[in-house]
Amino acid sequence: MAALQHTAISLQSKTTASPPLSSALTPRTTTLAFSFSSTFSPIHLKLSASTLTARRTGSGSLGARMNASAAASYASALADVAKSNNTLETTSGDVEKIEKFFGEPSVFDFFINPTIDLEKKRQVLDDIAKSSALQPHTINFLNILVDAKRIDLIKEIVKEFEVVYNKITDTELAIVSSVVKLESQHLAQIAKQVQKLTGAKNVRIKTEIDPSLVAGFTVRYGQSGSKLIDLSVKKQLEEIAAELDLGDIKLNL
Repeated sequence: MAALQHTAISLQSKTTASPPLSSALTPRTTTLAFSFSSTFSPIHLKLSASTLTARRTGSGSLGARMNASAAASYASALADVAKSNNTLETTSGDVEKIEKFFGEPSVFDFFINPTIDLEKKRQVLDDIAKSSALQPHTINFLNILVDAKRIDLIKEIVKEFEVVYNKITDTELAIVSSVVKLESQHLAQIAKQVQKLTGAKNVRIKTEIDPSLVAGFTVRYGQSGSKLIDLSVKKQLEEIAAELDLGDIKLNL
């Protein structure tokens, strides 16, 4: 399985983010309050009733759509809080830390286990906050998810937050897959090329190790990674096999 990692390589414009995104609200809303330290003003997160009642194990495709909508709503709310406090970049860093923590199966299973007391989960969140130096509004956001029994959406929320962040900052995400870790200068060159192709103000690079490529690398960018630059040896071998008309013979690499 490919190991996805964040890298320090990025091309960023000094221009600030695009105009604030408006939150999607329905007539029936439930209000949850973020409590901040004295340096923050109280900010309220408004979410539709259906957002709060949707469950990960909901009724088929309807449940999946409701969960996707809930994750997007939570992610947008967190981004709004971050923008209002001029901490969008730092909050993005918090989200990366959260992704790493909840990427551990044991941690994720602990938090979604309904038999574990909420207070124990809050204590673990406090430990995570202290060890990771999370911002007050980030840890409060996680507590809200635990209290609302929506922590099961955390992985989807992380993905949605990245989408919102990229839109606000006009950032293009590029995922670079290679057999071995690429040097920083090579990643910088890839970032420049992606910026040239997309016209984005900023480019963020994520890397993953994929032994199946044999050698070389691939770059995915665009909406949901819809665009691909494939400079891998695997691709070259497949093209050679096609030219030789080897039929159904497959390369087992």
